[in-house]
Amino acid sequence: MSGQYIAFFILSLLTISGAIFMISFNRVIHMVVALAFTFLSIAGLFILLEAEFVGLTQIMVYSGGVSVLMLFGIMLTQHSKVERSEQKPALRIFTFAGILAFFVAVFYGIQKTPWSQEAVDYSTQNNVKEIGVQLYNNYVIPFELVSVLLLVALIGGIIMAKKEADDE
Repeated sequence: MSGQYIAFFILSLLTISGAIFMISFNRVIHMVVALAFTFLSIAGLFILLEAEFVGLTQIMVYSGGVSVLMLFGIMLTQHSKVERSEQKPALRIFTFAGILAFFVAVFYGIQKTPWSQEAVDYSTQNNVKEIGVQLYNNYVIPFELVSVLLLVALIGGIIMAKKEADDE
């Protein structure tokens, strides 16, 4: 058993447990912290797969930016402190059955997929350069459309916040 295998197992366990904690916590602050924990674990998996650029981008954008933005959004908005009611036992059983069916389908799909056995030498490739070449040569239009979409979302958020401030 190699160190990479152990690291993969630990990071996978942390990712799954962070996601489970995120959907099972009752307080929104705890959910955001669990989500940030999941994002950090996913970044560790990317780094383990030798995709350092994607892993560091995951840390900066999702773990840092999105989590802080969510925390600011929670702190600046009014939300009730009413706790969720407990789920009914039939709903819990149905949810567990759905999760189990999904797990079995994914496990079956992974086991039946013909994986390539040839080794790839990543030491001669530059991940960041290859991402840049692909992004600006083949995907420049979708990249620019995403930037326009984010700008429109930012302007829409500012307009909505201004309307709420004017109403009060």
